[in-house]
Parts: sequence; C-alpha cells; structure tokens
Amino acid sequence: MARSETSGTAKALSERRLRFLSAGLMLPLFIVILAVGVGLIEPRFWSEQNLTNLLRQLAPLLILTVGQAMTIIAGGLDLSVAAAMAAAGVVGVLVMEQYGIAAGVAAMILTGAGIGLVNGLIITRFRVSAFITTLGTMSVAKGLTLVISGGLPLYNVPDRFLDIFGDGRLLGIPAGGVAAILCVIVVAVLLRRTVFGRYVYATGANETAAFSAGVPVSTITILVYVFSGCMAGVAAVVMTAWVSAAQPLAGTGLELQSIAAAVIGGTALTGGVGTMTGIVCGAVILGMLSNSLNMIGVSSFYQTTSIGVIIIVAVILDRFRNRR
Repeated sequence: MARSETSGTAKALSERRLRFLSAGLMLPLFIVILAVGVGLIEPRFWSEQNLTNLLRQLAPLLILTVGQAMTIIAGGLDLSVAAAMAAAGVVGVLVMEQYGIAAGVAAMILTGAGIGLVNGLIITRFRVSAFITTLGTMSVAKGLTLVISGGLPLYNVPDRFLDIFGDGRLLGIPAGGVAAILCVIVVAVLLRRTVFGRYVYATGANETAAFSAGVPVSTITILVYVFSGCMAGVAAVVMTAWVSAAQPLAGTGLELQSIAAAVIGGTALTGGVGTMTGIVCGAVILGMLSNSLNMIGVSSFYQTTSIGVIIIVAVILDRFRNRR
C-alpha cells in the first residue's frame, strides 16, 4: 500500500514538473529557436527596423489576447474582439474630428467597453452561450461599423494623434509596444494579486462551486467581458495609429489568433487555468511566425493556412493537457 502511495506521489510530481517545464521553459525556448532559425535564413530579421516593425505588429494582437485570455480563464470566449476594435477605431476617429484627441481615445475605449458590456449582460441575463453571443455581437458590430464609415477607411486622423501613438517612443520602445506592456502588467496584477483575479479563476474552474462559495459569478462574468472590450478599445488606439487610418474591417481574423495565442500559452479552453507569462509567449510566437513568413517571402495564402493549422494544433494540445 505504501509503495502504491509512493508511486502515485511520484507520478503526480512528475506530471507537475512536466507542466512546469512546458509552461515555464518550452515556450521561451521555442521562441529562441525560432528567432535564431529565422535569423540564419534571413539576417534582416535582427535589424532594428524589423524588430521595431515586429513590435508594432505584435502590439494589437497581444493587447487583444490579454482580454481574450481573461474571458477564457473565466470559462467563456470572446469572438467579437476584432470587430469591437474596428468599431472603436471608426467611432474614435469620428469623435476626434469634432472634439479632439483625448475625447477620441476615450471614445475608442468606451466603445469597446460598451460592446463587452452587451456581451456580458446577454450571457448572464439570458444564459446564452458565450460562443453564440459574441458571434452575434461580432456580426452586429461589423455591420454597424460599415454603415457608419460608409464601408471606407477613415484617413482624417489628426497628425498629433499619429505623432503620440504612432511615432512616439518611450526608452526607445514604440508607443504601441509600451501600451501592450502596460496592459500585460495590469492584467497580471489583477489576476494574481487581487480578489477579482481569484474570483475569475474560481468562476472558470467551476461556476457552480464558485457561486456556492459566495463568488458573484454574474458580476465577474460581466466585468470580464467589459475588460475584454476595453482591451479592444486600447488595441484600436494602437492599430489606428499604426496604419494611420480607421479601417472598418481592421484586424479581421485577430479574434481567432487571440484564442490560438492564449491556448498556445497554456490557457485551458475549459477555463480556470492560464498564466500571463504563457499568454505573452503565445502571442509572441504567432507574431514572430507571421513576421518571419513575410520576410522569407511566403505567400499570404500559405500564411493563412499555417495560422489555421496552428489553431487546430493549439486546441489539440489543450485537450491533451486536460487529459493528464
């Protein structure tokens, strides 16, 4: 009997070590190997210009992934993040035209938060699945954005806005990268150092048990989607400044990439599991793959195919992790 208990304990420790290595070592190691490999094939990868461009490309995805990961950890899913980002960008530029940059930035964040609030209220009040709810709001947001913009990009972005959020730097880091880093730090603190974060994990791990333990599950769910919407608003600021325009269809496909990045980083689709370190690694891997394929000259068609393969592999890995 003692031998059996010892064997069971050893097996559990072995599994814990394997998970630790996977989350804490394998992803950063893969990033290093990928960077070295691409650098050998295309030395321009290590140029300052490309690394700056990579950071600018990565920023919107990382910001959206941060919000997306929080909804997944809470046991949900947000397919509307890219559409919310596009809507926020269009609304923000229109407001900026009339009331100035500060009002425009606030409008972007509030627009994203409003879409998130709608998602949260529908999910909690009507008990509709997060997948169906956010799929619906994604379509509604896209349609309204096309109506408001007339289906055309808005190029009347103030130069001052572009100077601050597009060309601006802090300690040599582009403004978009600074925004992404700040979002990561804020969410890491929220999830690991606050009661709210513990409630998010508890809700995702077992909603019924969390409710029985006194966790305000509905409130936490609403707040999580509002936060995801706010991240979409921040991503809209970064994306608009990067492309110097508000695109009504900006970021199409980023909702799936944000899910893939979160899952690659170890966030369980079943909820209750996820670390900010892994989430960042997942987003960096996808961003580096896209940048690397562009530099090597791989067709955009094959790039789309590769992203689809990565998403499928990420889901399979998630199922494999949950079975252990």
